[in-house]
Amino acid sequence: MTEGAAISVRDLTKRFGKKTAVSKVSLDVQRGEIMGFLGPNGSGKTTTIRLMCGLLEPDGGTGEVLGHDIRRERRAIKRKVGYMTQKFSFYEDLTIEENLRFVAGLYAMRRPRQTVRDTLETLGLTGRKAQLAGSLSGGWKQRLALAACIMHRPDLLMLDEPTAGVDPKARREFWDEIHQLARDGLTVLVSTHYMDEAERCHRIAYISHGHLIALGTVPDVVRDAGLTTMLMHGGDLAAAARALHGADGVDQVAPFGRTLHVVGRDPARLEKTARKIAKETGARIEPAETSLEDVFIQLMSGAEDMR
Repeated sequence: MTEGAAISVRDLTKRFGKKTAVSKVSLDVQRGEIMGFLGPNGSGKTTTIRLMCGLLEPDGGTGEVLGHDIRRERRAIKRKVGYMTQKFSFYEDLTIEENLRFVAGLYAMRRPRQTVRDTLETLGLTGRKAQLAGSLSGGWKQRLALAACIMHRPDLLMLDEPTAGVDPKARREFWDEIHQLARDGLTVLVSTHYMDEAERCHRIAYISHGHLIALGTVPDVVRDAGLTTMLMHGGDLAAAARALHGADGVDQVAPFGRTLHVVGRDPARLEKTARKIAKETGARIEPAETSLEDVFIQLMSGAEDMR
């Protein structure tokens, strides 16, 4: 195991019957790091998170989370981890404050009332503490869930698609909170489908069909994907898009406003094809930076090809 890491797992494996949901995943997450966990639906992200926070026992592999063995010390791991699920899981007919008091009781906190008051203030919930949880918007429900996760002062926060269905302003405020918590020393593992959120992580890991297939900073992952992107604009873009799909050297064609993103793995073949079709359709073409979304789509396509 890697010394000083909050999470250090090797060859982590989990099966459900004949299906292997997680296959030999090895990962290190440093203390105070925000690690983004990316991958399509059904890729194994949630199962991996549950293995690492002590909710599931692995069928194979070894590892430690916060210095505790993931097989023998799952209960100790649970006490030190805050886990936020995809689905809102609090009592909708209780107020924000009542829900937090209930959670404080579950953790048998010594000064529950003071802890709840401090948590309400920290996350800006004091003014809404008497509001029923069921009447909250998605952003405020998310904030309540985060409050419940950090109230027992965990060392590791695991967030499973925490901002799904939340408006952009609430998402940004949520991520500001996450970065503040990380600056205070909290380690965060967060799964997301949003590329702008992935770019706010210190590092990202991409998992597909239970296999970890990319790991590093966003610039590292984009560079290692080995993609070239060209931007096409003007002319008859609809005709250009039809001609580009399946053309030599072209792996992706995606409209962005009044432009097309044309992506491929072989720069020479891509440029030759793109310039030919641009000329035929009266369009202009120029080099562009490859985005994380381009890489995400390529990784998804590659994973499908390997099935």
